[in-house]
Amino acid sequence: MKRKTLDIIVSTGLLILAGLMLVAGLVLTSNANFANDYVKTQLSAQNITFKTADTLTAEEKEQACLVQYAGQKLTTGKQAECYALHFIGLHLQSTAEGKTYAELGTVQGGLRAEITAATQANDTAKAAELQKQLQDVTGQRDTVFKGETLKGLLLSSYGFSEFGTKAAQAATVAYLGAVLLFLLAIAGFVHSLVTPRSKGFAVPEPEAFTPRKESVKA
Repeated sequence: MKRKTLDIIVSTGLLILAGLMLVAGLVLTSNANFANDYVKTQLSAQNITFKTADTLTAEEKEQACLVQYAGQKLTTGKQAECYALHFIGLHLQSTAEGKTYAELGTVQGGLRAEITAATQANDTAKAAELQKQLQDVTGQRDTVFKGETLKGLLLSSYGFSEFGTKAAQAATVAYLGAVLLFLLAIAGFVHSLVTPRSKGFAVPEPEAFTPRKESVKA
């Protein structure tokens, strides 16, 4: 095969690959923009604003991101992660001794059983006290439910935003790959222009002829 022909074939292939990489980059960029715009729209609709720096409690000031985003409106995935884990999560730990919604359900069931037993035993004082405890636990459980729900929604938004971030990073790699392949293709075409038509590729070199020496007889 002629070297010029090989250069043209390889360069054309590289040019096609560069085009495919460019298309992949555009698709990934579109996905990244969609993810970021969607997350921003959904989070902005919640109208959540971080507490200002002067209103943060001592515990909240220990959370670096709460200080960083103090006073800002929540619109990004990173902010959603911070608010979910370091604000809501922090306050959930101080509610009902850190018990979860499911765990508080077990406590409710136990109190109801005790109230039933006290009522059957005509112990009205104990039943009234247990009823008050049940009301407190029910209120705590409602608070935990709302907190855990909002926390989960915010973390879902954060996770979706991370897909957008990864897509943007992959798009950058695709663009760089496309540029590299395009430059290699151009270099290949230039090389084909300066290569003589007669030059072959991997043509075996002819063996050097060595004259045979004849022996001289005495």
